[in-house]
Amino acid sequence: MKDFATLFTRIDESTKTTVKVAALADYFQTATPQDRLWTIALFTGRRPKRTITATRLRTWAAEVAGLPDWLFEESYSIVGDLAETISLVLPPARNITERTLTDWIAYIKSLSAREEDDRKAGILSAWDSMPNTERFLFTKLLTGGFRIGVSGKLITRALAKATGQPEPQLTHKLMGNWTPDTTTWDALIEADDPTADLSRPYPFYLAYQLDGFDDLGVPTDWNAERKWDGIRGQLILRGGEHHLWSRGEDLMTDRFPELAQLLDYLPEGTVIDGEVLAFAAEKPLSFNALQKRIGRKTVPKKLLTEAPVILMAYDLLEHQGDDIRNTPLKDRRAQLQSLIADVPATAPIRLSASVPFQTWQDLSAARDQSRALNAEGLMLKRLDSPYLAGRKRGDWWKWKIDPLTIDAVMIYAQAGHGRRANLFTDYTFAVRHGSDLVPFTKAYSGLTDKEFREITSWVRKNTLQRFGPVRQVPPEHVFEIAFEGIQASPRHKSGVALRFPRMLRWRRDKPVDEANTLDDLKELLATYG
Repeated sequence: MKDFATLFTRIDESTKTTVKVAALADYFQTATPQDRLWTIALFTGRRPKRTITATRLRTWAAEVAGLPDWLFEESYSIVGDLAETISLVLPPARNITERTLTDWIAYIKSLSAREEDDRKAGILSAWDSMPNTERFLFTKLLTGGFRIGVSGKLITRALAKATGQPEPQLTHKLMGNWTPDTTTWDALIEADDPTADLSRPYPFYLAYQLDGFDDLGVPTDWNAERKWDGIRGQLILRGGEHHLWSRGEDLMTDRFPELAQLLDYLPEGTVIDGEVLAFAAEKPLSFNALQKRIGRKTVPKKLLTEAPVILMAYDLLEHQGDDIRNTPLKDRRAQLQSLIADVPATAPIRLSASVPFQTWQDLSAARDQSRALNAEGLMLKRLDSPYLAGRKRGDWWKWKIDPLTIDAVMIYAQAGHGRRANLFTDYTFAVRHGSDLVPFTKAYSGLTDKEFREITSWVRKNTLQRFGPVRQVPPEHVFEIAFEGIQASPRHKSGVALRFPRMLRWRRDKPVDEANTLDDLKELLATYG
């Protein structure tokens, strides 16, 4: 655990990619194989499940530290992170114990089977055997909340440096439904066959936002298609089974059982990149319909009927068991079209149609139709492009439609977390309704650091009331709120919920009485909901 804590500190203290890669590569060359495996798992989101509630940890930590609950809570609200608060308020460890990362994770798992008193004693004993950084990491693992600012690309770059293997090969190896309990370092990293796991997807190719056509050349070099508003996924047909993976490496097979019938129509050794869409009467439904099925492990018949899904197929990555990602896009699409042509119309798959255009002006006009089609915009892909891994600039572009916007009034503020713990960055916004202000959304991104510091200073000087970590402030500041979608929501006082709300800009030029109204919000709901 000491070596893992050192690695964490080296990464956390630097913003430089080269420093983080070097720290990871050093660790992968010196740590035990099982600790290396667990480190990869933790850094790629494969965390142990929560062992104990945050409420219990807060109570026990305050008790050990000799602090009244209110003082612990006040400290927590300032620090902004529970594990960090606990590591700071607890007295110094008296019984330092050397254990590996793997040992401590096994210990954490064993706590789940204990009675509460025994579990408490085990956690207090662990806290008393660790220096601060190790105690912080242990508590993060207890709560299931361990996260670190390291991308999958940095992991593969460091592994490539440590093992001498090519990055694309390592990227592929790290995908799939593995955990440190189901594999070993040798099987996952050192083995020669990266496709040993038949369910393993390929790394997704991601696009950059398009800002202009100046560097794109002639339109005939490109294929355009709709950017559909669903869940990006890869459908894998291998070994007589099917698997559906999200872009975030979440296995979604059981959530969309309709897609199982594609085993009857598509050949063995097929991998398709596409978008899972709620779909009826030969057109996509809004994301709101699909959202009802997100997070469900089992889907009732009623929901299968109300929100049937299809896979809108974008690309063919594997054909008859052969990896064809280096084949030009125009040839991959031709093969994909040929495959889908033999599938009956009742099957849950469609080819994402090309959007015809001869000029960039034609493409702009096609983009303007997106919201009416329940699309997010357009995708533009060079016809001779291979299917690469990760976000690469040049061959694939996304051209999203402008977001919906509304001017709203800030009425509450709350401190952020982690590095933002000393700044008020999370705000609640309201719209006007007669002489009242009706809250309708929260947002915490979109402003500059300078603006966050300025608002923080104002909040501290102008707080009207406190409700735990939340501060009520005078309704004096208007912000333009951008969002991607809107839907009816009986759970919210306003009757609406927004999709991906964020602050587009601080409207210093606009007084509160010119902010939008609840009627304006409902008009947007009627038009776009």
